This record gives sequence, structure tokens and C-alpha cells, in this order.
Amino acid sequence: MKFDKLINTKHKARLAILIDPDKFNPSLIDLCEKTKVSFFLVGGSSLKKDNLSEVIREIKKRSKKPVIIFPGDETQISKSADGMLLLSLISGRNPDYLIGKHVKAAKKIKESKIKTLSTGYILIEGQKTSATQKITGTKALSAKNLDMIASTAIAGELLGMKAIYLEAGSGAREAVNTKIIKKVRSSVKLPVFVGGGINSYLKAKKAIEAGANVLVIGNSLEKNINLVSEIEKAFL
Repeated sequence: MKFDKLINTKHKARLAILIDPDKFNPSLIDLCEKTKVSFFLVGGSSLKKDNLSEVIREIKKRSKKPVIIFPGDETQISKSADGMLLLSLISGRNPDYLIGKHVKAAKKIKESKIKTLSTGYILIEGQKTSATQKITGTKALSAKNLDMIASTAIAGELLGMKAIYLEAGSGAREAVNTKIIKKVRSSVKLPVFVGGGINSYLKAKKAIEAGANVLVIGNSLEKNINLVSEIEKAFL
């Protein structure tokens, strides 16, 4: 699998499903296989079970769609995956999540020969303190400060990152708004992921129209897996 073919600003928007291994539901994978879902992301901020590889292998048994690791820390690496988002929390100033944990994982990632996509991770206020904020000890950027968000994305691009991930946080009350998506989309040439708080067709449609290249849905599907059938209509 090549990331430039899967995630590209020239392609139509993609739908990605984020799977928390602690809450893995095989029925969701079976349902997604019949929809417009492009790929799965697997990982989480604070996993209690040591079952990442097991879950990835189970997904691959049930689906032909690519499975990409969405690592919460340096331990979340698996040869079973098709690729990995190498996330750097560029909205925060905790050195561990900017480079520290990457150094700890570097040899294992290289030895696994897994393909990586260097991704600038930008945490934005979603009117709820996210697990990412708690674990990393960082603050989310204000959703009102468009210039700071755009400048952070530009900095990521200048540093050589290959994608930008705008995150409102798992279960966010407010999704990343369209003004932010449009601002970032017009500021960088990189693919833009948008996740957190997208729990309806309308929110998905607005995010796509604003310029999101990849929409990531996770927490809302843990409560209702059939929501994927509604959200996928935004991609038709």
C-alpha cells in the first residue's frame, strides 16, 4: 500500500474508521466492508489491553480494506498493519509527543519495515477535555484562533510532514468547524485529516465541502455502528 495513492489531495474525500482495540466490535468491520469506508485506523491514547496486533489481524480477516496504525504511544507498533501514521503533536509543547516517543519507537518501526506517514497532529478545542490532553499534558488550540491553527499547520508542512490531522478529541461535543478546515486547506498543500465529534451526515458533508481530505469517525460508532451507513452518504 502506498500512502500517496490512498491519501491524496487530488482524490475525493475518504472515510476512515478509527478502531479502539479495547472496544473492538467485529460487527462494525463486517458492516464497513459493505460501505464507502476507505481504510481503518487502529490505536488509542490509553489502551488497557495488549491486543493491537490481534485486533489488526482480525480486521484483515474480515475486510480487504487497508489497516493503518493510529498510535497513542511508542508501544503501538505491529507488523500486521499496512501502514502507520507517525504522529507528532505539533499543537502542544510536550517534547515527548513532539519527538521523544518517536525516538523510543524508531528502531522497532524501522525493523518492522512498516510504511509510515509523517503527520502533524493538531488538537483543537472540542468543548470537552480529551484523553489526548490528559495524557500528553498539553492544551488544545482555541477554535477561535484561526491564524495560530493555520500557522501550526504551515510549520508542520515546512518541517517536512506529509499530512495534517485536525483533531477535536474523541467524543468531542463540537467537531472541527468549517472555518478551521477551510483555513488550513488553503494554507497547506498537504492532505488534511479531520476527526472528533463527527456524528451525522450533515457534519460529514460540511467538513467535506470545507476541504477535508479524510474524515475519521470513531467514538460515535461505538455507540451506534449503523451510523456509518448514514455518514457514508456524504461520500456518494
